[in-house]
Amino acid sequence: MTEKFCWVELLTSDIDAAQAFYSEVIGWTSAAPGHSERDYRLFFQEGNAAAGLMLLPEEAKAQGAKPSWFGYITSRDVDADVASIVRAGGQLLRPAETLPKIGRFAVVADPQGAAFALWKDLSGIKAPELPPMAVGHVGWHELYTGDVEKALGFYAEKFGWLQGEALDMGPTGFYQLFSTGGHPVGGILRRPPNIPQSFWNFYFTVPALDATLAKVEKAGGKIANGPMEVRGGAWIAQCFDPQGAFFSLFAARR
Repeated sequence: MTEKFCWVELLTSDIDAAQAFYSEVIGWTSAAPGHSERDYRLFFQEGNAAAGLMLLPEEAKAQGAKPSWFGYITSRDVDADVASIVRAGGQLLRPAETLPKIGRFAVVADPQGAAFALWKDLSGIKAPELPPMAVGHVGWHELYTGDVEKALGFYAEKFGWLQGEALDMGPTGFYQLFSTGGHPVGGILRRPPNIPQSFWNFYFTVPALDATLAKVEKAGGKIANGPMEVRGGAWIAQCFDPQGAFFSLFAARR
């Protein structure tokens, strides 16, 4: 069985400001789930949960963490996967913890240092299957890493991800596509020298790129790269929110 990304959440320094920003830019509605002791909020797209939102934990800030988007990968056995990841050269960043009747999770990093969480659902609630590139949800997952081949091998071995086409990007190397099912869901590329840490980047699908980028700037965010046309005639851009969290946008039309 192939494991896949199942959730993303924003760790931020200003939860109210971040909620307002993404509600304006992506068009999400938001609410608290009602079962969390901390201030944890959910973003929704047409009634379906799209992402989570919480304050950056103090222990993470003490270790130098900045506001960022963070992904969860499904796991059938969180503890076994943690042990396997550590044996492969990865790191355990936060020990496994159970949220009663919700799920069990742990925070880890792959051997190149990109952080993510493992997640085993204990709620019994099955999320609806959304079509690829559904508006308002993560449509693409992108790993910036120090070694593309080793990174692909790690995720293929641990989670059953399949190697796809390698796109020649010229001086920056190859953009390695991967799938967790019947179609590509992400790519892996070598991080440039000015990015010191490997990390996962998430693309949120929006109806049209230019209109969304105008909202980014109006709401106090910054455009880092783009708009850029990609294969198939789609358009992407990379941005920072007002708290400094990096995120990307994907649209079928400019």
